[in-house]
Amino acid sequence: MERMDFIKLLGFGGLAFASGIKGFAETAAETSERDFFFVQLSDSHWGFTGPKVNPDAGGTLEKAVAAVNNLSRQPDFVMFTGDLTHDTEDPRERRARMAQFKAIVSRLKVKDVRFIPGEHDAAADRGEAYRELFGDPTYAFDHKGIHFIALDNVSQPGSVLGPAQLDWLAADLRGLRPETPIVVFAHRPLFDLYEKWDWTTEDGDKAIALLAARPHVTVFYGHIHQEHHHMTGAIAHHAARSLIFPLPPPGSAPKRAPVPWNPSEPYKGLGLREVDVRSTLTSRFANPEVREIIQEFPVGPRP
Repeated sequence: MERMDFIKLLGFGGLAFASGIKGFAETAAETSERDFFFVQLSDSHWGFTGPKVNPDAGGTLEKAVAAVNNLSRQPDFVMFTGDLTHDTEDPRERRARMAQFKAIVSRLKVKDVRFIPGEHDAAADRGEAYRELFGDPTYAFDHKGIHFIALDNVSQPGSVLGPAQLDWLAADLRGLRPETPIVVFAHRPLFDLYEKWDWTTEDGDKAIALLAARPHVTVFYGHIHQEHHHMTGAIAHHAARSLIFPLPPPGSAPKRAPVPWNPSEPYKGLGLREVDVRSTLTSRFANPEVREIIQEFPVGPRP
């Protein structure tokens, strides 16, 4: 991919090349799998209104879809990591928002589009409406030598995965070769980032213990509306920024509240993550070690 393609991708949550995923280089050399990339979008909160927080609340999701569609090379798939919609107590409105969200993202050129719920989508009804429109929130799939796992840590009360899902995860992992690269998607962080703000999964340590037995694991999540990186042992955890409003760093404010919109710096803090490789920005990688570069570019057209 050319430099300008990376710049185009700065308008939303994140992009990851397989060559930057732990273990892919080794397995690809054995299986002749070619490099590919996927796009992670998160926390669009469709249905949110708040001019002081984001006067373009109804536009950023469509801008992200347009940005992906305008790429000269399309991603292999797109993953939305939760809070597709903003919460509501009205079951009809909840379903209407999900249907509207689904209609907008159906305009993506790439047709392999996957989802997991956030607590705004699923907490009020334990995921009933989400399952009606998007299916089972816990699943796995394989793509070009990487095993992808989608976990649901929002549908059950108490920010948990629950015993049944942990048993499912253990069974899924038992079916893999030890060296298989694994990518996990979750909405909340699996580790204890900041419990006071619900930035944790109560039994996430049990999932991490299962995953830690594998040498090549990477986790992508949302929920915290900001770029964040963390290691639990050898497992790397990467958060995507939101499409709707940023939140302050953990513990840096009296309460968890959206950062107000700044007219002099519109879109600042929204979904702006570029995943780069240490040595080159082309599609041929001499070194697969990944670093994250954060740049403050607005969503959508720039001067």
